[in-house]
Amino acid sequence: RVKANAGALTNFEVLDLLNSRGASKDTTRVIASETVSRSEYKVYDYLMETAASTQTRDSVTKFSDKCKGFKLAKAEILNIINLRPSSDVELTPILEKPDEREIDIEGILALVQELLPPLPTVEAHKENEQEETEDGEQPNMETSV
Repeated sequence: RVKANAGALTNFEVLDLLNSRGASKDTTRVIASETVSRSEYKVYDYLMETAASTQTRDSVTKFSDKCKGFKLAKAEILNIINLRPSSDVELTPILEKPDEREIDIEGILALVQELLPPLPTVEAHKENEQEETEDGEQPNMETSV
């Protein structure tokens, strides 16, 4: 049973939900259209270009658990997972008063590097766009044997 307003979700969790509803299974987007709305497909397409597309439930859980040692707020952990910062310039704006709280920026960045998969590459995105424009639609990844 799902609780209403149980808290904020990571982008990974939203993408996982959309996948479970069939957003990724139908490349023509006809079959799943009864369970997945147009706006949900737009969210799905956006999230596939973000860190959420390379993350796993295990990586997100491990990262969240290890972040507890840094005394970060839940919202800060969520933003780090969603944005996957790779430098102090990207991480510092996510944190509230990091200097006053003496937050170990380098430690958090090392944890990001260790536990969160890299962002999707620009090359992979360009390849997907090229395949989409050549075929007029996303290629079907299923193969028949």
